[in-house]
Amino acid sequence: MQMLDPSRFRPLVDRFNALDVETVINLIPNAQSWDWLAANVPLFECPDPVITEIYYYRWWTYRKHIKKTPAGRIVTEFIEPVKHAGMYNSISCAVGHHLAEGRWLREQEFLDEYTRFWFTADNGKPEPRFHRYSSWLAAAMWNRAMITGGASLIVELFDELVDDYAAWEREKLRDDGLFWQHDVWDGMEESISGSRKHKNARPTINSYMFGNAWALSAMASAYDRDDLARLFLEKATKLRHRVLQALWDTHAKFFKAQTAEDGLSDAREAIGFVPWMFNLPYPDAGYEEAWKQLIDPQGFWAPHGITTAERRHPKFRSHGVGKCEWDGAVWPFATSQTLDALANVLRNYPQPYVTRQHYLDAMRTYARCHQMNGQPYIGEYLCESTGQWLKGDNPRSRYYNHSTFCDLVIGGLCGIVARADETVEIDPLLPEDAWDWFRIDRVPFRKHELTILWDRDGSKYGGRAGLCAYLDGELLAHSPTLQRITGEFA
Repeated sequence: MQMLDPSRFRPLVDRFNALDVETVINLIPNAQSWDWLAANVPLFECPDPVITEIYYYRWWTYRKHIKKTPAGRIVTEFIEPVKHAGMYNSISCAVGHHLAEGRWLREQEFLDEYTRFWFTADNGKPEPRFHRYSSWLAAAMWNRAMITGGASLIVELFDELVDDYAAWEREKLRDDGLFWQHDVWDGMEESISGSRKHKNARPTINSYMFGNAWALSAMASAYDRDDLARLFLEKATKLRHRVLQALWDTHAKFFKAQTAEDGLSDAREAIGFVPWMFNLPYPDAGYEEAWKQLIDPQGFWAPHGITTAERRHPKFRSHGVGKCEWDGAVWPFATSQTLDALANVLRNYPQPYVTRQHYLDAMRTYARCHQMNGQPYIGEYLCESTGQWLKGDNPRSRYYNHSTFCDLVIGGLCGIVARADETVEIDPLLPEDAWDWFRIDRVPFRKHELTILWDRDGSKYGGRAGLCAYLDGELLAHSPTLQRITGEFA
């Protein structure tokens, strides 16, 4: 089967290089960027030229953040040094996004080093600022392993992951069974519901810890640690119950932060979608009604992205302007989380509120926002009405590696679903009438290589019409229409 020609996409990378002033050079300089992309990234094309361009732009920027250190290669968040970082300019806030994005690359050893870094960087001890930020690291490691098939790192670090969960319990577990966090250490400072003083229970950290417990149970079960599988399943079950009981606002139909003084916040915030990142809510129990707010223009649906607080709230965009405002402005970090959650809703939760068209529309808006002064750009956060990046030309914000995009294309639009069994599942989050074709080649998948293509009538790629999944060049699954397909592999 003929693959896409990598050289077709080189002009995009040449353009990114030509536009760039390379003030910080980490492991892979611009001069080597095309060679790195050509060797590592899945090749993708679709009828939307903006999504296609930004797909390659985001790989180009991700590469800038791979940094060689005495403790191994890591992935940075800011290209410039920042004072709140840990060793070697590391920050743990977006490590879950870094692993999600990077799991689709051919070369995975640097992500092993990066993951190991957080547990061993300080003379065999965890990096000192590892727990400064909330994290879904265990869940991200499991999701990565389901794509790569790499189990050795999980086996190596499993005891450290168990100890790490216990450390979070010592540090952040309240007497009522919920985890607490200041909004700033969720990476979401100046939020409407936030506090830097009080032990607020937030949907973020509690969903992350549920996801981590669930992942640890799955890891333990897979590697014959039955006692720990039961223990972490029990922890996940108890925490799920507490979140559903305490953080669901039955009047507002939304998950909310619980303030230390006044009960649930009066604001709906994008953090209320985070529980679906980990399939925490039970299906068919009424929680899906929260998703009405996503597509409501007075809720979270704005011209230039998904806002971080509902637009109708009187404190929307009221403070923190130009600093780090999470009271409504659009943050790619939260956009990535919300689209991950939306993907789970569309696949796992029967409901009438959101559709695959909404997923595609959100991705189109997200892609279009990757520009400043007519050039490709990714920064910290932007105005929901104008699309202006609110840090302006601040050098620290350039190439901000605090979100995903390629993962949303590959796992969302192209539909490659992470599973723990020996099944390839393809479920593109596209309306059937949206695109006549798309293709992604050379996707590394558990020591195999996947190609997914959609060709409505067979005229684009000169072969079989419909949706096809190929494993190592052999047809694995097919449908004449754009719908979920599966195939078994050894």
